[in-house]
Amino acid sequence: MTDGVARRPLPTHPALGGVVQLRTGGSYEVDSVTLALALMAGPSQAGEWCAVVGVPDFGAEAAAAAGVALGRTVLVPEPGEQWLEVTAALVDVAPLVVLRPPPRVGEHVAEKLGARLRKRGAVLVSLGPWPRCEVRLTTSEPRWTGVGLGHGHLRSRRLVVEARRGSAPPRRTALWFPGEQGEPVPAPAAPVVLPGPVAVAG
Repeated sequence: MTDGVARRPLPTHPALGGVVQLRTGGSYEVDSVTLALALMAGPSQAGEWCAVVGVPDFGAEAAAAAGVALGRTVLVPEPGEQWLEVTAALVDVAPLVVLRPPPRVGEHVAEKLGARLRKRGAVLVSLGPWPRCEVRLTTSEPRWTGVGLGHGHLRSRRLVVEARRGSAPPRRTALWFPGEQGEPVPAPAAPVVLPGPVAVAG
């Protein structure tokens, strides 16, 4: 409960279930579009509407591969100075809104939008710093697969996702982005890569 409003869980993609649980009324900060798509995929697959604000380079093909239903996704690529009004309006109709905010957002602005999130039962995913966010998610240790010794194509990327909630110990998990079917999937421990044969001059 927050402000007397129940905070219901929003469907979260199983690949991220071990590090974060989306809850209505909350704001979540991510450091990449990859993570934003993964957070969109859970609610989208469950039949919820999503919206994306301020991301002119949003990749529809990548979103669909990640599990986002494009037919239930609203895009506002360039809201300009009206970004706050546009975001607030979309919070009224979409349970999850992804926003790339301006470089500096005041705490009073974040609290104003937070009150609307709680009232409407929605979630904000911020592509960049957001004051008083509930959870901060970051990616690290990227490793690509698919390229052999001078040939092949990049197929997938292994990332470590870390979620920080306040002063609590961070939660971490390794995922493939994308998995074999396009959506993120848990990754086993990275294998040890042994060096190839070494030629020694006589």
